[in-house]
Formats: sequence, C-alpha cells, structure tokens
Amino acid sequence: MPFALHQRINSGCLKDSFTIEKVDWDSHSITLLRVRNRVFVEEQKVPAEIEVDEYDQQSIHFLALDQNGSPIGTARLLPDGRVGRVAVLIEWRRKGVGRALMNETLTVATQRGISRVTLHAQVSSIPFYSELGFETEGPEFDEAGIPHRQMHLDLQGKKKRPRITGPFY
Repeated sequence: MPFALHQRINSGCLKDSFTIEKVDWDSHSITLLRVRNRVFVEEQKVPAEIEVDEYDQQSIHFLALDQNGSPIGTARLLPDGRVGRVAVLIEWRRKGVGRALMNETLTVATQRGISRVTLHAQVSSIPFYSELGFETEGPEFDEAGIPHRQMHLDLQGKKKRPRITGPFY
C-alpha cells in the first residue's frame, strides 16, 4: 500500500508544479526505475545490472510527480539513515525537485529518530548537498565509474538540521 504524502510544490508557474509522494517498492518499482534508468543508466552510463540492489526492498522511497502525474524524480532512505538514488530528470533540474525530495527524506529520517544521515554524493553534486547542510568526509572514491565523496548531516544534537525552504529551483 503506498504511503500518502501529497505535497504540492509550486515554483510560481503551474507547469512547474509537482508533488512528492512517499511510496513503497513493491507497488512503485517500475515507476521509480523509469526515472532512475533515464538518469543513471542512460544519461550517466551506470551499468543497468547495478542500478537495482538489495536495499531497494527495505528502503523508504520518494517519488516526485509532475502536474500530470508523470514521474520526474526519486530518492530513497535506507533504515540505517543512508540516502541514495536521488535522481531528477534533466528537464526538471533547478526547479526545486531535488530540494523537495531531500526535504521529505530528511523529514522522514527525523521522524524515525535517525540522528545522522549519510550519502555518497557525486562530486558534481557536492554544492547542492552542501547547501542543505551536508558536510564532506573522507577521500574521493569511484562508484560506478563516477567520482563520489561521502557526506553526512547530523539531525540531532548540537548541529541542528537547517530548514530547507524555497525557492525550489
């Protein structure tokens, strides 16, 4: 059964509005993979055989849908607090979809009592995650032929999670 989390985000133009839904893998895997395959496999040349892994079944997934209900972005949260598979279709980038996906992911992580969120950021995406409060740690490494860095965000304790607000672009 899908989780309902209909949050309409309006970036000032109806054609750019979208919703974020929290969904489960069993009922939405085909839709989630449609976005992930376009971004990771087709655009970034990640091998298709490593796009789906053992973590998909146990993760909480987030799906961004445009005003017509077409999928435009994804993210997932693993039980240990790792965020992954953040993907936004190229025509929807810089319109707030990634920020909204991360906001929902971090909200759910906080609700579940996760105190520290981690992710493997593509080096080119480090500025995006840094704006959300993430900090880099450790050396650069290769993942699927793409340079990455480990990043983390403390959700509790002395470092308070920054409020992620618009404008969503």
